Amino acid sequence: MIKAIALDDEPLALEILQSLCDTIDYIDLERTFTKSDEAFKYLKKYPVDLLFLDINMPSISGLDFYKKLPHKTMVIFTTSYSEFAVEGFTLSATDYLLKPISLSRFQLAAEKAYSQWKLQNQNIEQQYLFIRADYSLIKILFSDILYIEGLDDYVKIHIKDQKTVVARMTLKAIIQKLPETEFVRVHRSFIIPISKVSKIRNKIIYIDQVEIPISASYEEAFFTLFEGK
Repeated sequence: MIKAIALDDEPLALEILQSLCDTIDYIDLERTFTKSDEAFKYLKKYPVDLLFLDINMPSISGLDFYKKLPHKTMVIFTTSYSEFAVEGFTLSATDYLLKPISLSRFQLAAEKAYSQWKLQNQNIEQQYLFIRADYSLIKILFSDILYIEGLDDYVKIHIKDQKTVVARMTLKAIIQKLPETEFVRVHRSFIIPISKVSKIRNKIIYIDQVEIPISASYEEAFFTLFEGK
């Protein structure tokens, strides 16, 4: 859920934003503000993911307000004046909405914010996983995994300069815990991280002097991801 607030000196504009946010199930508009100093105090204490920000306000412009923020926050600028759009995007704004805001245009901006939010959270959260093995929960960094081997209902996670971890689970289950842009299944018995591939020859992947075959059923998906890097 995206946590958001809105700042606009016009109460009616905030009511409209609230009603628009109510149509989006992944945005929680926590608070609305008509005064910039109150919004700034709130943001210092309660950082949010997204800020709906009017540009043309009497006390401070939305552009200047955004530049002062103490935390990195996605922003969707709102204004009645299209000439502010270019400057808004130079601040890496997620989007720019021209009043009056239509529902379809708002939904498009919300989708942009959601895609950006998912990407940011994937980068933050998906750096490791916990695997239950040897009566313990073992933390394994994604960057340390050389490859994963499947043996019926078990997997062997081969880790650089560490003991191999053997856990009771399937390759299908473990690949759902891995970043899909970094790991790919190349065989019914193997999952590999793209970053660890040293070379490919005759449908054989080489990782740390280990040879891993690419089966025909996984070949297209592997090369699509590999060549896209």
